[in-house]
Amino acid sequence: MTEKPLPGTGWPDELALIGAIRFARRSTQFESTVQFYRDLVGLPLVATFGDSYGSNGAIFGLPGTALTFEIVEADEPVAVDAGDQLCLYFPDATAQQQATARLSAVGLQPTKSHPYWAATGAVTYRDPDGREVVFAPFIFGVNEPVESSASGEHWTAP
Repeated sequence: MTEKPLPGTGWPDELALIGAIRFARRSTQFESTVQFYRDLVGLPLVATFGDSYGSNGAIFGLPGTALTFEIVEADEPVAVDAGDQLCLYFPDATAQQQATARLSAVGLQPTKSHPYWAATGAVTYRDPDGREVVFAPFIFGVNEPVESSASGEHWTAP
């Protein structure tokens, strides 16, 4: 029996049986990046690998293993795009502040990011590779604050 996706999610039938999703990024600052996500952001490290087909890596659960985030050691410099973000959504500002306490405790300061994040109360830090980690005080699609963009444009779900 094939389970159907929830109504309104837009998840196509041919993808309905995906059991897990992993996304990966390469890191030129591998050790410090793994330490940043493990010790400061607090992501649970669920696995590591060494010399696996020539690569070293670390896999973080978000929060379990159905959705994972992988850091792979890069052999050469990696270009970092300003839009390359990991966005973590929290139910409210109190939870957001608890999640960022370790970063503040070691003296890290939030960085300027896309104006949307400031308008919605989110704070952004940079990992050792320069990628942004956004801590939002709302959950996307649940309790996202209404904001006005400079252009007056707003997006809506299909």
